[in-house]
This record gives sequence, C-alpha cells and structure tokens, in this order.
Amino acid sequence: MQKIKTKAPGKDQSPEFNVKAYLDHTELFGPLSDKSKELLAEIAIPKIIAKNQTLFSEGDKGFALYLLANGNIQLSKSAGAVKDAIIKIVQPGEVFAEVILFERNTYPVSAIALKKSLLFVLLREDFLRLLENPFFRNDFIVLLIRKQRYLTERIRYLAVDDVTGRLACFLKDQYGARPTIPPNISKKDFAAALGITPETLSRVLAKLHGKKLLTWQGNKITISDAFRKLYWE
Repeated sequence: MQKIKTKAPGKDQSPEFNVKAYLDHTELFGPLSDKSKELLAEIAIPKIIAKNQTLFSEGDKGFALYLLANGNIQLSKSAGAVKDAIIKIVQPGEVFAEVILFERNTYPVSAIALKKSLLFVLLREDFLRLLENPFFRNDFIVLLIRKQRYLTERIRYLAVDDVTGRLACFLKDQYGARPTIPPNISKKDFAAALGITPETLSRVLAKLHGKKLLTWQGNKITISDAFRKLYWE
C-alpha cells in the first residue's frame, strides 16, 4: 500500500483535484450543505492509484475513508481456501471504508483498483475532528440514516437466489434504473461481483438477449422497457 501524502490540496487546486465539485455529485455527501462540503474539501487529500494496485488489505489498520472520483475499486473479502468473495465494485461518486469511523479500527475487506483511479482520502482523525462541529455533525447524522437505507437494500439483494433477479438488483444498485448502462468493468469481474461464474453470466445474458429483455454489446448494456417492468417497478 502506498504511503499517503499528508498535504491536502489548496484552494487553487487544479480542476482534476477539485474535491468540492466531486462532493456536489456524490450520493452520500451530495445532500450536505455547501458549508459542510467546504469543511470536507479542506481535509480531503487527492490520491491516484494504478490499475491492480492495492489500496488496503483486509485486516489493515483503518486510518482513512475514501471518496472515489473516477475509476473503479473492487472490495473483496477472504473466503478461506476459496477464491476471495467480491463484495462490491465501487463506482465514481461513492464513499467507502467509512466503517472505520465508528465500528472498528481495521478494514473488513481488501480494496484494489480495477483501473487507474482518482480518490480523495479523508483521514479518520481529521473527520472525527469535523464531527466536533455541531453544524457538520447534524448534517452527517442525516447522511447516516440514508446509508442505513442503502444497507437494507443491500441485504435484500443478497437474499435474492435467482441469478437474473440478482443481476437486476446489481444493475439498479450500481448504476440506477437507466435504459443504457456503460458497465466499465469486464464480464469476468461483473460475474464475480454477482457471485457466479463467467459461464453462468454468459448463459443468463444469452437468455435475456433471446427474450429481447437485455443486451450487452461491447461496453454498453441496453435495458428494455419489459425488463424494467419485470424487475425494477
């Protein structure tokens, strides 16, 4: 794991590292007031990691949470002698590793970049100091409630046994109910995220294509109205 530089970006940061702009479009932090986002931007540290680089490993001491600006990060958990189980593919605009704030002091999963990625690092000690600010603390409590709703949806997804239903839940959770989706990851990684083999994924996709419900061609997934009505409404 690379050592994180401790100097945060200044107000004259380049557009690539303009964390305030990314916070505005982040699902978790986006609803915060401008004042709270400005406070967050002041402690955010930009970090670029290369494809296949490990950000942190399961069991490492947790000292930061992260906001993904662009790229993809795979979160996986050791499954003993079996291949590691992929828990989630983090998408741009998502915050991850926030568990180290209150629940535990080590990372429960490993994080590896699936492609070159830009992150903003929020050091745990800096974030906890922010929570001493009553204005920011009240804003953040509302966000925790939103996160709890997401976890409830995630449990529902994991309880789906039908592979097609699991695929539908994954697409909606990761990309939203959109008519076209650019998956930005390989079918192999996509299958791993669903907990199935690439061969099983191929069979499911072929079946959906034959029924004109869903088509995956190149880097584009096209969702039909019939698929939306069956699985998303």
